[in-house]
Amino acid sequence: MAHWHDTMVDRPENDGAVYVTGWTISGLAVLGTIVAVWVLGI
Repeated sequence: MAHWHDTMVDRPENDGAVYVTGWTISGLAVLGTIVAVWVLGI
């Protein structure tokens, strides 16, 4: 059998800071997009 790794299943335990930072940047990007669409749409 081939060995496979899924990033959602095999989360690295030692990269918590990188994981949180990535989600923070993603969240801010989504919020920025929503605010930009909202402001430009008015």
